Amino acid sequence: MPARLRPTAPIAADAILVGDPGRALMLAQELLEQPKMSNHARGLWGYTGVTPAGDELTIQATGMGGPSAAVVVADLAELGVKRAIRIGTCASLGDLDLGDLLLVAAANGQQPDRDLTESLAAALPGAHRGPAVSLDTLYRPERDRPSVLADAADMQTAGLLASAAEHGVAAAALLIVSEKSSSGQLRDEDLEEAAKRAGSAAADLFSTSG
Repeated sequence: MPARLRPTAPIAADAILVGDPGRALMLAQELLEQPKMSNHARGLWGYTGVTPAGDELTIQATGMGGPSAAVVVADLAELGVKRAIRIGTCASLGDLDLGDLLLVAAANGQQPDRDLTESLAAALPGAHRGPAVSLDTLYRPERDRPSVLADAADMQTAGLLASAAEHGVAAAALLIVSEKSSSGQLRDEDLEEAAKRAGSAAADLFSTSG
């Protein structure tokens, strides 16, 4: 039995990972037919079900920050997850605008799975591709910018990718720009629509490449 997750339903080999439990519920309702809650331990809501294409898929919250994401990925690997796509949020550090999608090319030196990343790029031709930096605290523009050259900052992609590599899970990350110092924050309804678009692309990718 994994140390953190307490599954109450089978876990699929493919998983979409989000930080926010509420977003996990929203995507489960959007992407799965009759989703069943597969985890509620520690407030890390997870759901498993079948997509309209007939493929099993798990949507799992990872909590906040790299350490939380890392241990969730480790538990999911123990439960049989083989491929995972993170759908998260980030702050723009440069030219990316609110609502843009960033396909992470690297995060703090951690590399995503090449095949998943290329497939996501083909499915989302409007998405940007570039490096992200994962921070231990929330990015604030009034503080010094991170010394690492990056297009965006978040709090967990690097830890998630490192844990995935350690435990044999092919993983990629797709981030929604939800914050920019010159533009404020993305509206909740726009963030939800962007998350649905990213989630649909991830689910379709798993279906066509399974």
